[in-house]
Amino acid sequence: MATPDVSSRPTRRVHPAWWVAAVAFLALFAAAGFRAAPGALMVPLNEEFGWTVTSMSAAVSLNLVLFGLVAPFAAALMDRFGMRQVMCAALGLIALGAGGSVVMTASWQLLVFWGLLIGGGTGSMALVLAATVANRWFVARRGLVMGVLTAGSATGQLALLPVVAALAENVGWRAASLVIAAAALAAVPLVWTVIRDHPEDRGAAPYGADPVTWTPPARATGGAVARALEGLSYAVRRRAFWALAVAFAICGATTNGLIGIHFIPSAHDHGMSTTTAAGLLAMVGVFDIAGTVASGWLTDRFDPRLLLVGYYTFRGVSLMLLPWLLSDSVHPSMVLFVVIYGLDWVATVPPTAVLCREIFGDRGTIVFGWVFASHQVGAALAALGAGVVRDSFGSYTYAWWAGAALCVVAATLSILARPRVVGADLT
Repeated sequence: MATPDVSSRPTRRVHPAWWVAAVAFLALFAAAGFRAAPGALMVPLNEEFGWTVTSMSAAVSLNLVLFGLVAPFAAALMDRFGMRQVMCAALGLIALGAGGSVVMTASWQLLVFWGLLIGGGTGSMALVLAATVANRWFVARRGLVMGVLTAGSATGQLALLPVVAALAENVGWRAASLVIAAAALAAVPLVWTVIRDHPEDRGAAPYGADPVTWTPPARATGGAVARALEGLSYAVRRRAFWALAVAFAICGATTNGLIGIHFIPSAHDHGMSTTTAAGLLAMVGVFDIAGTVASGWLTDRFDPRLLLVGYYTFRGVSLMLLPWLLSDSVHPSMVLFVVIYGLDWVATVPPTAVLCREIFGDRGTIVFGWVFASHQVGAALAALGAGVVRDSFGSYTYAWWAGAALCVVAATLSILARPRVVGADLT
């Protein structure tokens, strides 16, 4: 098939890459919000059905595991079927999971709707989508686009919580679920209209490339799954991978797994309203944007391992103090906790990604995909474990303290992730 003559097309005021990035941002933002919704729905489900926190946490854990494990293979689906098709199918799964949940009558059905459907759908639009958009559509500003899309994915998980919580508290959890389903379906036409797989599909070169000299790269014809598995096979034989993977699993445990899922129920235990607690998590999302951008700037200038030590240390201290900070109202100490946790929420991503690239070379992106999968496994285990702690002891205190101890482990492991571990065998 002939390559489109991108040099002969008229100059556009806004490069199509920015439209693709904008729609990808909205999709990632919304998908993250859909994945976080269960945190705001656990209290009303418990009140209506009497389902235990453990049973609901099991469904959330399945959701988190699928979100991580689907990610390394999502690129294979995009190569085979295209970004647009995969994104629309993923939004359909999210809508089916959210909308179908309104007919639930037994707790095991949460595993199907919250776990399989929403977990699989959001996993298909994980950070691999951000990397695909940045790498295919941008030459200049690639790092900025990746950072913004990453922030959108993380912030969306928290920013939409107040809306879902307010609906669940004032109208009912079924209304909140239906709104989530409707929002997912509403995004499908926008994705189908704007998203394309490659710049030449829009008759353009990537943003920042010379349209006269740029030549479209050869398109992948298969083997993405094999490449992902080969990258994993290569990485698991090296100590640095396990140091990064376990540390990032702890990162997931102490963000998505503990705070993301159980902060609202824990605050509710202390007399705080669900809407107020969700608003605090939304503030975490606001400060997360500043923390992510600042972390990328610092990663270019300082040893990424030392940054990770600092991030995990601050997070551990915050979790250690959290049981004394929770109350029935918002006070300055709680606001300080929100600020620190927000700045630290995904600040670990830039230094971890850089270490993967420095240690594993050309395999760095694939290896980071597997490290990210470990992040979600850690989140899933923490989500389930914290639910068990709450049901066993009637309080989340031991869960917060366990998270603080794990942060000490993560800080120690970060020092072991040295680029010289792999040495000259990089290809």
